[in-house]
Amino acid sequence: MNPADRPAARLTALSRWSTVPADALPAAALFLVTLGPGQVLSGPPWLLALQTALVAPLAWRRRAPMTVLGAIGLAAAVQWALDVQLPADAALLVALYTVAAHRPWRHTLAAALALQAGVLLAAARWAPPGQFPFTVAALSAMAAAALMAGRWMRVRRAYVTSLERDREQRARLAVAEERARMTRDMHDIVTHNLSVMVALADSAAYVRHSAPDRAAAAMEHIAATGRQALQDMRRSLSPVTSGEDRLDEPLQPAPGIAELGPLAERMRAAGLATCVRVAGDAEAVPAAAQLTIYRLVQEALTNTLRHASGARADVRVEVSPSRAEVEVVDVREPAAPGPLDAGMRGHRRGIAGMRERVAAYGGSLDAGPVTGGGWRVLAVLDLGAPR
Repeated sequence: MNPADRPAARLTALSRWSTVPADALPAAALFLVTLGPGQVLSGPPWLLALQTALVAPLAWRRRAPMTVLGAIGLAAAVQWALDVQLPADAALLVALYTVAAHRPWRHTLAAALALQAGVLLAAARWAPPGQFPFTVAALSAMAAAALMAGRWMRVRRAYVTSLERDREQRARLAVAEERARMTRDMHDIVTHNLSVMVALADSAAYVRHSAPDRAAAAMEHIAATGRQALQDMRRSLSPVTSGEDRLDEPLQPAPGIAELGPLAERMRAAGLATCVRVAGDAEAVPAAAQLTIYRLVQEALTNTLRHASGARADVRVEVSPSRAEVEVVDVREPAAPGPLDAGMRGHRRGIAGMRERVAAYGGSLDAGPVTGGGWRVLAVLDLGAPR
């Protein structure tokens, strides 16, 4: 055995043995209740030993149900052979209940048939004259009740176990979904801000001698973009950080439609002429949907900045209480490569991320070249559909 598995094995063995003390208490109570009005204590010593043999195995009933039933059945056979009636025979019903609750149907059926044979033998010997059928029916009814109670407990336990497994599966799916969301956000944040910072750095290096003031402004934009990236990353990673670590930090709202203007300004500072038009009541759109719209526009503009030098981007956002439409079109010379034409193989995650965001709202995404040169991304979100 692997040394790392030994503690787990010890815990498993301890969990099995832990049922013995819990089952010993009811067995002791049954022993005391079935002593009768002094007939066992005042009788011969072997009568007390027989009483003990009938009840004592119940302390191990959940650890070895079939073995316990067999041991009690053997003691009952000795009792039948000695022609002694003891109330402790109720232990047989408890043992049958345990078999039905913890063992499969084939074991339960075998135990029920064996107990039914004992019922017939007991009724044949101890039933009053002319009362054999009624005695068999009464004892069979008690055995059937114990059997059904055990099976019901087994079904209930299986149902509870299935609920626990379903809850664990839902928790795992929630964790996977949260990881996917964080992956999409981190991709959008890092790709966008790094692309802007690289473009600004190239611009600053190009004009550092001819226009030092423009180079300084570009460096200021680089610093501001870096700070914005750090802030967005902290916001995206906030679900996995402890609450104590954020007690003193101000809560920042997630970016939405209102932040498309500052986003366009950053893109213009990086060299991408960007125009944003918003139609409809943006405040009526839920915050989660606004974040999705912002990320879609951010990813599309980032692709344009990286793969379509010298292009112009037009952003159109139309929203209503039940629908949102986002369109990003970059206009450039027909000979220029599209934003995904030159780097489609290396940047599929961006498009895949956009499709996942749109799919969360039961919408559609269309991304492809347009006639005359350029690239168009059109996303439609169904805000009224249940998520």
